[in-house]
Amino acid sequence: MKFGKRLKQHVQETLPGWRDMYLNYKDLKKLVRLISSSLEYGKSEAQFVYLLNNEIEKFNVFFMEQEEDFIIRHKELQQRIKRANESEPSSEGEYEEQMAKIRKDMVDFHGEMVLLVNYSNINYTGMAKILKKYDKQTGGLLRLPFIQKVLEQPFFTTELISKLVKECETTMDELFPTGVVADEMKEAAIMMVGEGIFRNTVAALITMKEIRKGSSTQSHFSLPALNLPDTELIRSFQPKSPIPII
Repeated sequence: MKFGKRLKQHVQETLPGWRDMYLNYKDLKKLVRLISSSLEYGKSEAQFVYLLNNEIEKFNVFFMEQEEDFIIRHKELQQRIKRANESEPSSEGEYEEQMAKIRKDMVDFHGEMVLLVNYSNINYTGMAKILKKYDKQTGGLLRLPFIQKVLEQPFFTTELISKLVKECETTMDELFPTGVVADEMKEAAIMMVGEGIFRNTVAALITMKEIRKGSSTQSHFSLPALNLPDTELIRSFQPKSPIPII
């Protein structure tokens, strides 16, 4: 499957409020096709770079807003857990109900953070691919210097979010039986119709695995291979014959 089609499919599978925040790959690809070695080349390149810079700005604003929100939500969840463990519940059932709500919120929170990591991955990959098409079409050498710029952008820096993802996973492992969380997530995925964070998250994990898997075409522009646990849950959503993104 071509990257443009895979990106379109991914955008349809992500959270509704995020759909306009992804790379406008289609319009950029159209512009690249129009660029030639004519006298308008310099003007076309300027327009192309201008559009790419606008996309980067869009990514950065959205990514930093989400990152800030996740930091706040992470602290709030930790405080809720502390209050639940320190308070005197009127009954055991009340405590279990509180923890069940926290567990659900943590699963959703974890899923949204995974989606943000994937947001960074797929937009970087799209940038690298459209720049490759540009250099091939024009004989230019824009990709390398531009990618060096991209690597310094906030949207590409996912260390903090990745750290929060791991902390969230550790907290869930400590507080909740793994089997209970997995069963609830699987049941939610099976019963879910239409939009849903868990279904979106599984789709994002599959996308990340595809765009970050090792292959003979890997280069210094490629993201490192991603080693995800091949769980039964993820396999249940994996296409029987995965089609590589090219």
